[in-house]
Amino acid sequence: MGSEVWVGPWRPHRPRGPIAALYSGPGPKYKLPASTGYILHDPSRPRAPAFTFGARLPTQQTSRGPGPGHLVPARMTVRGRDGAPAYSILGRPRHAAPFLTPGPGRYFPERAGNAAYPSAPRHTIAPRNWGLRAESQTPGPGTYTVPSLLGPRVVGKVSAPICSIYGRSAVGSFCEDLSKTPGPCAYPVVSPGIYKPRAPQFSMLARTSLPQGNSLNPGPAAYNVDQHRKPRGWSFGIRHSDYLAPMVIDVDD
Repeated sequence: MGSEVWVGPWRPHRPRGPIAALYSGPGPKYKLPASTGYILHDPSRPRAPAFTFGARLPTQQTSRGPGPGHLVPARMTVRGRDGAPAYSILGRPRHAAPFLTPGPGRYFPERAGNAAYPSAPRHTIAPRNWGLRAESQTPGPGTYTVPSLLGPRVVGKVSAPICSIYGRSAVGSFCEDLSKTPGPCAYPVVSPGIYKPRAPQFSMLARTSLPQGNSLNPGPAAYNVDQHRKPRGWSFGIRHSDYLAPMVIDVDD
């Protein structure tokens, strides 16, 4: 054996599939949602009720009684003011208006008549009206319109299949007149430019007239060839500046 140690049948080889350890990941880059609080809570975790510490409400400033500076009158008790009856000197009050209630002499019981005394029945000669009946305003049976129970548009009812009787069609039947069928000449000839690539088309139009102006243009005879403008001439002069002093020629001795 010697110093060699048996390590088994495994030997380094190329992996058959991708191994996560061989690839570098982003690491602890992703942030998991928090499990505490109410906002942005982990949806996979149960969330307990959350209570907030509210601000202290302002105290109600209610009066609990007068302070030591309140002065109570000397004759004021719990049951009211203490002292003898006091009278003031005031004017005499005006008399109230008298009551307008009728007295016993204003009533006349004898004029009550049948409303207060019993009397025998009395009959009048008047036309009979209890046996007559006024014209009835009640609608009769013919006034109501009963909806039809035929057809598919019946409200609240189930309609049966409806078959209609139509006339015999002349198209496709044995009595169709085939001589009236359109022949090949009945159809118009379709231009090949509709279903094939169309070449450029040119039209033969009449020659257009030359533009004729209404302005009075000069003709060839209006020009004079003999008369020509002389060219500009040049002279040997001296240009003096406005800022130069004049040249003095005569000098006195």
